[in-house]
Amino acid sequence: MSQGISKTSISDIVDQAGVAKGTFYLYFKDKYDIHNKLICHKSAQLLKNALSRLMTANISDFEDSIVFIADSILNQLSENPNLLKFISKNLSWGSLRSAVTQPEDDDDALTDIYDRLKIRAQGYNEPEIMFFMITNVISSSCYSAVLYSEPADISVLKPHILGCVRDIMISHRKDKTT
Repeated sequence: MSQGISKTSISDIVDQAGVAKGTFYLYFKDKYDIHNKLICHKSAQLLKNALSRLMTANISDFEDSIVFIADSILNQLSENPNLLKFISKNLSWGSLRSAVTQPEDDDDALTDIYDRLKIRAQGYNEPEIMFFMITNVISSSCYSAVLYSEPADISVLKPHILGCVRDIMISHRKDKTT
């Protein structure tokens, strides 16, 4: 699939994987189905790595935790431009949420961390919308910065992205006095 999903055929995929077409269709509807599942899988790995790092960072403030997770995801994508190209602006809150609510490898620890974050998010109006916006800011902002240094290199843009993440959270606080 190095030539992209649109130029890749099912035959290319099954030949590379060493399986029959019937086996492919047993698990996937079409090439876009496997592409979407791989994006979800890679997104889950990004989040899992970020949450693992969070657990060792000993951060107690909720907003600081979310900014830390965002920073970790940005770092991972910066360190792996090929992964960023593959995900290609398709990192979404939906794929991240399903990665932790329906983990493919029975990772209860990841689900537990997500559940704790959800409980802590109760102090925010519409936390699902808040997380959706944060994920989209990260995904769309880092793509051009990492791959093309547009509008600036990711090292220059990252503080602005993380500032936006915090601003989104502040705007969703139920108690605006803190």
